[in-house]
Amino acid sequence: MLLCTQWCFAQIDKAAALIHKFSEYKDENVKVDSLIDYVFDTSYTNNPKVSLELGEIILKQALKSNDFITQSFSNSMIAAAYRSLGKSAKSLYYHQIACDLADKKGNAKLLSWCKNSFGNLYKDRENWKEALKIYLSSLKYGEIGKNHKTIIGANMNLGFVYLNLNQLDSALVFSQKAYELSVKTNDYGNISYILSNLGIIHTKLGNLQLGQTYCNMGVENAEKKKLVRTTITSNLAMAEHYFIRNQKDSCLFYAKKALRYMQNSSFFTLSIKPAKMIAEIYEKSNCDSTLKYAKIFQVANDSFFSKMANEQMQDLTESANIRTMELATEKEKDEIHQKQNIQFALIALGIIVFITLYLLLSRSFITSTQVIEFFGVMALLIIFEFLNLLLHPFLEEITNHTPLIMLLVLVCLAAILIPLHHKLEKWATNRLITKNKEVRLANAKKTIDKLGNEVN
Repeated sequence: MLLCTQWCFAQIDKAAALIHKFSEYKDENVKVDSLIDYVFDTSYTNNPKVSLELGEIILKQALKSNDFITQSFSNSMIAAAYRSLGKSAKSLYYHQIACDLADKKGNAKLLSWCKNSFGNLYKDRENWKEALKIYLSSLKYGEIGKNHKTIIGANMNLGFVYLNLNQLDSALVFSQKAYELSVKTNDYGNISYILSNLGIIHTKLGNLQLGQTYCNMGVENAEKKKLVRTTITSNLAMAEHYFIRNQKDSCLFYAKKALRYMQNSSFFTLSIKPAKMIAEIYEKSNCDSTLKYAKIFQVANDSFFSKMANEQMQDLTESANIRTMELATEKEKDEIHQKQNIQFALIALGIIVFITLYLLLSRSFITSTQVIEFFGVMALLIIFEFLNLLLHPFLEEITNHTPLIMLLVLVCLAAILIPLHHKLEKWATNRLITKNKEVRLANAKKTIDKLGNEVN
């Protein structure tokens, strides 16, 4: 046990160090792609508790480095682990944090990935309306970010949602897109799930042989990869295929097989569907078996869909929706305020430049050099403020909101502007002195001419 524990900790540290290395990439999109494309060892995917621990280690490191992208990624990992453990309220809490951070960064790839993972929570709870809304949003951001993994995931899950809404044409379109893109990009990470979905869709459409072929392919692929959750869901799809066809013996075989995979695993909540299916089959023929599987169904169902859990989810969902609306409103207000500030800075700068040029080019009166110096300083401050307003969002993004680095960048900007200001001020002063001499000389000539005329 001690050796196993040490090996487990070593593996976690190794994975955490590798993901932390991704956070050092300068290019934001490369960083996000690296995080999304990282393939976790089966010890994490098959054990949500280990995955939870890894997510917490990565989050701790990301908080220290003030890295919002990795913080979002790790929060989403933690949320997915709680989802697998059947702790929906905690999962929702971390999912919302992940999506908020991704939205704050404004990275479409990260947003798509976080939202797709978020939608899985509502899919598990059969809240198809909320799941559909989130997956459609995930697909939109996935197409903007052009990350094939997030696009495949969104299409795959949309196919599953439409299947359960009994909108089979839409289910087939999205599932087929997911399959074709998986083959095109040679990305077979979710192929078992996609094949199983296609199997049930074709079975419900009446293409029984094609449905069975797809379901068989899903089971074979899942068992080959040795992913517990995927193996359970693919065997469940196979059982559902036979349940639709009213082939009870085959249905019982795959449903019981799925339940066996759940033994000694953390995916107990997945037992709801097969237990209910078996109880229905045994209902009229085997009282003992009916009671046994009805009890399994009841325990799992009460655990996952208890009144308290439902109320918590409803409250958190409402809070999350309100929070999303507030963030969207705040973001819109900030953008409007930013544009207004830039416009005001440009107007002020335009007025000062106009007055300065008028004073320099006017030939009618003498101007004090102190006035030009004053307007020069004002123009320098406004230009600096204008550049600060313009560059601030970009600086926040590339520096991960690190105040010290942002200050250094602004100091460098000031170091460039001040010498330029001095040169312009010197040019303006010389130009003003020359103009003042010309005005004085012209006035003197007028006076001499006037005096000459009076003498004459």
